[in-house]
Amino acid sequence: MGSIRRGLIGGVTLLVPNSAAADACQQQRPGWTGGQVSAWEEVIFLAQTPIVLALLIATALVIRLRSQWGGLIVVIGWSIFTYMLIATQIFADIRAEGCAGSPALFIGLATAICIGIVLYTTPQTGRQK
Repeated sequence: MGSIRRGLIGGVTLLVPNSAAADACQQQRPGWTGGQVSAWEEVIFLAQTPIVLALLIATALVIRLRSQWGGLIVVIGWSIFTYMLIATQIFADIRAEGCAGSPALFIGLATAICIGIVLYTTPQTGRQK
């Protein structure tokens, strides 16, 4: 019974935010005031990253030029970035601490951008030119 109890106590201590998570918050989000971060604040934070800014510029160019191959490259770029948000554990510690919000709203916006690019850059067959 003692080994089960020690295992349970050890497992519960892993769930409690620790100083390593607090240090991760100070390194990743230096302006964090200690409150819970909402989904909109997370969207604003993620939209300010250099990768997203480059993807937004590339998206604007693809829409302006109406390039199918460029659209494919940009959609792949958005997909890779959102995959990195979901699959990697970069933000796992700081989400547990509360200094990072859920990226679900950002992923939804990125998905909407990708759908818009695909629909906008499809060939226009059957129309009078």
